[in-house]
This record gives sequence, C-alpha cells and structure tokens, in this order.
Amino acid sequence: MRACISEMSQALEGADAALIEQFFYQLFTAAEADEMAKRWALVKELAKGTPQRKIAAQLGLSLCKITRGSRELKKPGSSFRRLLDKLPPTSEHESSGSSPKPGIAKA
Repeated sequence: MRACISEMSQALEGADAALIEQFFYQLFTAAEADEMAKRWALVKELAKGTPQRKIAAQLGLSLCKITRGSRELKKPGSSFRRLLDKLPPTSEHESSGSSPKPGIAKA
C-alpha cells in the first residue's frame, strides 16, 4: 500500500490546489475528509503553541493523536513543518477542520 501512496504523491506533484482538493473529496468519504482536516488543524494549532488539552477539547481528538502530531512536528526535517512553512504568514484556516466542498459556494 505504501507504493500506492508514493504513486499518488507523484501524480499530485505540480498539480494545482483545486485539483488536489477535488481529488481528496473524491477519494475520501465526508467523515474521512473531516478526520484528515482535523489532523491538519491539530498540526497548525501545535505549531501556534496551543496546549494539547485545549486542542483535544476544540477538535474532539484524543491526546494520543495530538501527542503523535507533536512528535512528528518536532522531528528534524518534519514534513509537517515544511508544509506549514509553505502557507502564507497570514493564512488563518478554520480550526474546526471543515471546509466547503469544491464547487459549493460558502453561504
């Protein structure tokens, strides 16, 4: 299965953000997409210095998942850190981990 992850990564290399977002929503169920978004939200909160217990309460995630995210973020050459560094400094994404599906306008 790891080969499939590698293959998807290669296919997505250089793709625009809209295509990648559409791909995620087609690949994952709504619940799976929400779970993935929560994981990314927890990484962003950890990077901001938010306490783990507060993140757990806000996102409804276990401390085990948050601790794992914290460990990964602290690793030298962390992919989490490298991706966070690509975000614009003023980028404030919803902490709820939800976003509209492609093609659906916000109300």
